[in-house]
Amino acid sequence: MTLDFNHRPIIANQINAHIDVAVQKARSFQPEREYLGASRLGVSCARALQYEYTKTPKDEDFSGRTLRIFEIGHAFETLALSWLRQAGFSIFTQKPSGEAFGFSVAGGRIRGHVDGIVDSAPADLGMSVPAIWECKSLNAKSWRDTVKNGLRKSKPVYAVQVATYQAYMEGSVPGIAAAPALFTAVNKDTAEIYHELVPFDAALAQDASDRAVNLIRATEAGEALPRIAADEDHFECKFCPYRVRCWQVAA
Repeated sequence: MTLDFNHRPIIANQINAHIDVAVQKARSFQPEREYLGASRLGVSCARALQYEYTKTPKDEDFSGRTLRIFEIGHAFETLALSWLRQAGFSIFTQKPSGEAFGFSVAGGRIRGHVDGIVDSAPADLGMSVPAIWECKSLNAKSWRDTVKNGLRKSKPVYAVQVATYQAYMEGSVPGIAAAPALFTAVNKDTAEIYHELVPFDAALAQDASDRAVNLIRATEAGEALPRIAADEDHFECKFCPYRVRCWQVAA
C-alpha cells in the first residue's frame, strides 16, 4: 500500500471535527451557573458581566478548540497540585464530605469555589496557613507578563478572585484572610512555574462585593448596566462574546 502524505492535513481536520463536536456536546450537558462566580467579579465591563449573570446567549458558542483549551487548563491545575504535594505542601481541595471548599452569600446569588486550601508548607518558606491556593495556566507571553508585573497589575480579574475568596472563606476557615494566598501560574508552553504570595486586599474584596450587589439589584430592576466604552471599536469590545448583541441595544 502506498501512503499519500498529502492526505495528512485532511485526516487531521476530519478527526478534529469529530473531537470538537463531541466536546461541544459534552459541554451542552453541563448545567449553567445560576449565580455570579467569584472568578468573574473582576471583569472590567459591567454590561458583559450582567450578560453572563443572566445567561444571555453569546454571539457564538465556544468553539471546540476553545473548550479544549479550558480542559487543558484543568489538567495543568491537577499537575500543579500534584507537584506541590510532592514538594511537601499539604493542600486540601475537598471537604470530608467530598464537596469543594467554597462560599455562598446573597441568597446563593454570589458564590465561589477555591482551587485549594494550603494546610501546611515546607518550614523554610515561613508561610502562614491556612491559606487560599489558586492556580492558573497561561501561555508564555501572559505568563511572562505575570512574572514581570505581579498578579494585581498583570491579572486584575484573578486578583479580585483571590481577594474575594480570602474575604468570604474567613467565615468557614478562620484565619484564612490573615494569611497571604498562594497563587500559582503554570506556563503551558515551557512548564515553568511562578508562585506569588498575595496578601489580603480588603478594599479590593469590598469593591468586588459592592459591584456584585449592584449588578444583582440592577438586573432584578430590569436595568442594563453601562458598557465599558462608548465605541464598539474599543479593544475590549472587539473580543467580547456579546459584542453584536450589546451594540444592537440602547446604551
